[in-house]
Amino acid sequence: MTRKIALITGASRGLGRNTAEHLAARGIDVIGTYHSKAEEAQAVAARLEQAGVKATMLQLDVSDSASFAGFAERLKATLQQHFGRERFDFLVNNAGIGLNVPYTETSEAQFDQLLNIQLKGPFFLSQRLLPLLVDNGRIVNISTGLARFVLPGYAAYAAMKGAMEVLTRYQAKELGARGIRVNILAPGAIETDFGGGVVRDNRQVNEYIAGNTALGRVGLPDDIGAAIALLLEDGNGWINGQRLEVSGGMFL
Repeated sequence: MTRKIALITGASRGLGRNTAEHLAARGIDVIGTYHSKAEEAQAVAARLEQAGVKATMLQLDVSDSASFAGFAERLKATLQQHFGRERFDFLVNNAGIGLNVPYTETSEAQFDQLLNIQLKGPFFLSQRLLPLLVDNGRIVNISTGLARFVLPGYAAYAAMKGAMEVLTRYQAKELGARGIRVNILAPGAIETDFGGGVVRDNRQVNEYIAGNTALGRVGLPDDIGAAIALLLEDGNGWINGQRLEVSGGMFL
């Protein structure tokens, strides 16, 4: 039986790496992307292969949509040479950055950076890669709990993620003819180095979030990686066009 292949953007660290690990544990081959840290990315690929799957890493700047045509060609060659396949099965649009700046102080440059990485990037990357995605494949986009509840300083970031939630429904509708399922997963606050590691490293922030979460703690990377892997399992194929918040019950 041919193993399935997942393409995960931003797979060299944080939630992307954790997702890759959970998918590898389920026997799914991984193609990850990284922005600049090649050695770190290759180390992740090596660990995934030690888990018994095929894995490779490709460089990609998701903020540079002009590079997507070239990336698609490199991906096509990688699929053929490394995996013996013409197409892949799952696309996880994970790559992103955080920004905590008050609405009144957000600059156009900061807004445009977020726009390019969090919205324009996944919009046009997914579009470009559709010919390489199998029929009945799946796309998982990543949102944030901040698109539902409000914490000051995240206006621009949350606005982009809110747009991704709308895009997800349109993708699900328009790609349904090919059997492609598209959903969006919205993590709550997670202990990673995202946003400078503030949730993980700032005790006051950590305790505040835990105190406002039904399960009484801050989320961990495994909470998200496992949820994405679960969403991609065969038994969940009737879930489509949905927003799934994975936050432990923040601000209920």
